[in-house]
Amino acid sequence: MSIAFQCAVGLIIALSLFGLPIGHAMIAGSILYLLVAGQDLSIAAEQLLNGMYTNYVILAVPLFILAAELMNIGSMTERLLKFCDALVGRFRGGLAQVNIVQSVIFAGMSGSAIADAAGTGRMMQAMMTKDGKYPPAFAAALTAASSVIGPIIPPSIPMVLYALVSDASIGFLFLGGVIPGLLLGLSQMGIVAATARRRNFPVEAPVPVRALPGITWRALPVILMPVVLLGGIYGGATTPTEAAAVAAAYALAISVILYRSVSFPDFYRSLAYSARTTASIGMLIAGALVFNYVVTIENIPNALRVLLTSWDLSPLTFLIIVNVLLLVLGCLLEGTTILLIIVPVLIPTAKALGIDMVHFGVVVVINIMLGLITPPYGLLLFIMKQIAEVPLRDLVRETLPFLWAMIGALALITYFPSLVLWLPRLLGYQG
Repeated sequence: MSIAFQCAVGLIIALSLFGLPIGHAMIAGSILYLLVAGQDLSIAAEQLLNGMYTNYVILAVPLFILAAELMNIGSMTERLLKFCDALVGRFRGGLAQVNIVQSVIFAGMSGSAIADAAGTGRMMQAMMTKDGKYPPAFAAALTAASSVIGPIIPPSIPMVLYALVSDASIGFLFLGGVIPGLLLGLSQMGIVAATARRRNFPVEAPVPVRALPGITWRALPVILMPVVLLGGIYGGATTPTEAAAVAAAYALAISVILYRSVSFPDFYRSLAYSARTTASIGMLIAGALVFNYVVTIENIPNALRVLLTSWDLSPLTFLIIVNVLLLVLGCLLEGTTILLIIVPVLIPTAKALGIDMVHFGVVVVINIMLGLITPPYGLLLFIMKQIAEVPLRDLVRETLPFLWAMIGALALITYFPSLVLWLPRLLGYQG
């Protein structure tokens, strides 16, 4: 590594420690690199603008964020919860199972773990802790863990960003996340079932059979949203970016016209929140695009590829190393940063070892999502700590069984690529 690159990395770390957003820090570090290396400083602006304004796929990010916000401010989530309660609420620990099932269904609409936790998470926390049914820390831990499923089952904002850095097909990435997402949900349901018996969690009053058709009918527009979204993509009617626009329009139409549950102030707040979130992610993407140019100029991805392939690693060994690396980094760094900075360095080695880019992408995204509930800096832990008002220590303790179960599911997904690739290949994927 050159002196210029070392100076750039040093500045990025220093600015980040002083509290500057990582996107701004990467832009500043990249400009310092160009200055020290004697290159034209306008290259930073060129890379930023070319990357941000020529990548059509980036448009999907704000649209999926807006779709999730529109669902949260309307009554769509309430109707979804009632439907899930009718399905699994009658079993011991049924309300906890409802939490997981609604996350699986909600995952097919939002593509965001944060949207899941901040939206239905508040409602589930209130429902589970009412009258002391469940310990607040357990309810918060379960909500955080189930929210992880959101970006794995399509649509998925992290998969959109992975496609940006890897050139993998978004459509096949979405398909590849279906079975792993369901596997994670089943692992969580197993933990809940065992815990419910051991701790004697309550059994909810069963929903009468005669009420099921009405509950299903009222929730049907919500349930159909993933069908509309994914049907458009795989039916060839829309691109993933266009499907994101359809999802936002569909959520708005259902909430405003059919359910009549959204006021203009609510709509304005959802637009403002989506804009702020998009700006934050956009600045991070911009910084990553500029810094990735620096990394490429330094030939770091190729040097790492040569080094790792010289070790004669098998694809499975490399994937295990990647899992460990990303799980450790997930304890310390924000997931989007890992996805945009660390993962592009690993991709050339994965390709050289013959690892399928869809399989690799799903493994990477699962690792990054697990980082959201991994102490000490898991973002979902802090969100649920604020919502539930419980000590972080208790929240972490209740989260660990779910985390270990999902790491076990990750091991299966890593060892058996067919769990990821079966569905894409069924629909024509040739990778």
